[in-house]
Amino acid sequence: MISLVQLGTVDYAAGLRLQQQLVDLRKADKIGDVLLLLEHKPVITLGRNAKAANVIASPEMLAQRGVEVFECDRGGDVTFHGPGQVVGYPIFDLRGFAMPDGKRKTLGAVEFVRRLEEVLIRTCADFAIPTKRVAGLTGVWTDPQSGPSPNLSFRAEENDSQNRSLESRNPLSAAAATSHVGTAPSAQRSEASAPDHGPEAKLAAIGVHISRFVTSHGFALNVHTDLSYFNLIIPCGITAKPVTSMQQELGKPLDLNAVAESISRNFGTVFSSQMLWVDTLDALLGRIVGVPVKLPAELRQLHTEDDSTWA
Repeated sequence: MISLVQLGTVDYAAGLRLQQQLVDLRKADKIGDVLLLLEHKPVITLGRNAKAANVIASPEMLAQRGVEVFECDRGGDVTFHGPGQVVGYPIFDLRGFAMPDGKRKTLGAVEFVRRLEEVLIRTCADFAIPTKRVAGLTGVWTDPQSGPSPNLSFRAEENDSQNRSLESRNPLSAAAATSHVGTAPSAQRSEASAPDHGPEAKLAAIGVHISRFVTSHGFALNVHTDLSYFNLIIPCGITAKPVTSMQQELGKPLDLNAVAESISRNFGTVFSSQMLWVDTLDALLGRIVGVPVKLPAELRQLHTEDDSTWA
């Protein structure tokens, strides 16, 4: 079972503290697997492989636009989180998910990332947006072979080879399997036989951290994000591929709650798990008898007001 908590808007610093608390509890087997869905205020994050030069905006420009900058321990380079994204943080123990070939009882790091991609590919398909994987790059990308690409001028994000941050002692880092779960029909097309309609555009970024089999960080899916924020950075130095959003692809507004519900359904399918929606963090952590858990002040206030969904 995966418990899902929808948090609304959360400061990035509070989100980091919350993740660490949940990771510690998951390692101690005090809680089960948890998926946090939330939205961040504008923030640029630098993963373990980040180059500071890829933040091209001046401190003055960042301050003017109200964008914070944080270093974190996820894989990948520089990326942006902000309003209009659904950000997902799976706090999973990978030992609870077997490899599909049955040869290993523990899900590998690469396969975990492939499953996150699959969840988002299926979610985009639920909204009639054809997407796919791109060889050598992590994330979810539009499929220009299915139709003309929109006229975009934004940049793509992190490189697959840099996108996973694993502690050196983590046994998952060695020879991680790369077998794929089944992809949505839009992701199964042969690139070799299809005409070139222009560069793929990135809809979702993925960057994870794994410690003693327990995952943190996760994905950011652009729903109706202000894409101009991506001009403040050079995500992993990639300039040849644009960034897009679900709203831009569809040309109409989208509800974040509807996208979150789709994500939940597809997590249940791809990870072969029952999804349990939990109203608040207090409700989740309240089931832990005798374990004192102090929520970040921002989240205590958030759940006192019972603001667990997006407007």
